[in-house]
Amino acid sequence: MLGSMRTYSLDDVYATRKRRDSWWTVYLVDPVACRVALVVANHTRITPNALTVSSLVLGMVSAVCFALNELAAGAAMFYLSFMIDCVDGKIARLKGTGTPFGLWLDYVGDRVRVVFCAVGLAYGQYVLTGNVEFIVLGAVLAVLDLFRYVNAPQMKRVKETIREGLPPKPDPAEFPVDRPRPGRRNRTFGRRLNRALARRRVRSHLISGIEFHAAVFVVAPLIGAVALIPISAAASVLLLVNEIFLVYRMWLFARKHGAPSQESREHVLV
Repeated sequence: MLGSMRTYSLDDVYATRKRRDSWWTVYLVDPVACRVALVVANHTRITPNALTVSSLVLGMVSAVCFALNELAAGAAMFYLSFMIDCVDGKIARLKGTGTPFGLWLDYVGDRVRVVFCAVGLAYGQYVLTGNVEFIVLGAVLAVLDLFRYVNAPQMKRVKETIREGLPPKPDPAEFPVDRPRPGRRNRTFGRRLNRALARRRVRSHLISGIEFHAAVFVVAPLIGAVALIPISAAASVLLLVNEIFLVYRMWLFARKHGAPSQESREHVLV
């Protein structure tokens, strides 16, 4: 019976939020998602996997709306799809009901939603205008998103492999404090900014995949068809710049700590 379930508070739900997240999620999604998660946790037995499937269904509805040139409706459905996608993780962490299959379902569902919405958006605008640029736009959006999700785990594996071969870090108490130097002013400002963002749970990236999706599938459609290409192009360039920057940082990390052994390299490439 529902009456026998534990009652959760909003603070309990807040505790399930990610330590750092995209600014779009922190400011424009979590305030809604946390309250929806509170209702779901206290008044239903809906599982995280059921929420993930619901999110995917809403994503497919969004793609259909885009294909029918119902841009505002498509944007609303995409926002709801992403919001529910945030709720499923909160419920999983709140109740401890997450599963490896749920992680896979969430990961694949995100990719399917984005690809179908990109296709729907491109198809709807091409049928309406006959402009081939929209077909190119849909292909670019799908490829960029897939590249980002293929690239991210591979970069993580490279860093983990390098860290496995590093010696343990020395105890800071055994060494004198390194006083800031004038040449480090820019880095100090960057650290302060990063700490300020961290206090608000915001990642330092201006545009990650989440902001990319929001710009292309929520903001641009709400503005109208005239905004689709310029906003999508700008978001795509910013996302690509961000990915190049992350790859550059990984390269610096790898160069600083030396190449891994042959065995480690084979482990990364498998």
